[in-house]
Amino acid sequence: MKIAIFGQYYQNDTRPIIRDIFVFFNANNVELVIEEKFLKILYDEEIVKKEYKTFSTHLDLDASFDILVSIGGDGTILRAATYVRNSGIPILGVNAGRLGFLAKVQKENIETFLQIVLEKKYTLSKRTLLSLDCSPKNSEIKDLNFAMNEITVSRKDTTSMITIETYLNNEYLNSYWADGLIISTPTGSTGYSLSCGGPVLTPDVKSLVITPIAPHNLNARPLVIPDDTTIKLKISGREENYLVSLDSRITSVSNNSILTIKKTPFKINMVEIPEETFLKTLRNKLLWGEDKRN
Repeated sequence: MKIAIFGQYYQNDTRPIIRDIFVFFNANNVELVIEEKFLKILYDEEIVKKEYKTFSTHLDLDASFDILVSIGGDGTILRAATYVRNSGIPILGVNAGRLGFLAKVQKENIETFLQIVLEKKYTLSKRTLLSLDCSPKNSEIKDLNFAMNEITVSRKDTTSMITIETYLNNEYLNSYWADGLIISTPTGSTGYSLSCGGPVLTPDVKSLVITPIAPHNLNARPLVIPDDTTIKLKISGREENYLVSLDSRITSVSNNSILTIKKTPFKINMVEIPEETFLKTLRNKLLWGEDKRN
């Protein structure tokens, strides 16, 4: 088995998690290829000493890899997706963060779950991504023009709201007068969109969510639409530019640019562990059902 490893190292309590993963895979003769910057951190922190092959771009990952293991929180997985792209390589998230909807493997069960991975007793959950096209072109999003969680437009350098003229399949929907607008995938429905009052979608639902951020037109509510919808946005405001984010990547776009958002032709494969289902995650992470009457 050949496994790529990507991670981000922040705190000392991450050390035993990383060490357990390397010990397990090395003991089972798994070929490991480590993301270049992450491996440098591991060497500097003296967490690993053995020499490993490295990767630094998505071009280094091919069909010879069985899985990419992401060590961190959900944000780390979103960054890992930029390496996997359309290669089809499944991503397994090991939760070294706090909440962790995508990172299924918890630190208490690392060895048990990694054994399941080694025996390939897992399933794959195909996750929809969103693509972004900007007119006129924006060089900063030309290469990484997709998002796994959400694409968000928001105000910049001002306390004033922006106006977001929104079209669905070229039909006018609404002009949101708000701090911003979130276009979320089912995967991202438990993220920023949820914090702004959006609904929770199960990962296999073929839908997207449009969620306004602090809208001043108070009758504007989150809207669930089919995922084959083409969304066009035209933003205007008092400032010359506004912000566009694709997951954690942010760029500045000029007023009156046209943003076209639609799902990508490829999906990201997430490794699903039988004992860690989405519904169980909802109960554990969002404390659903935490009522003494239950």
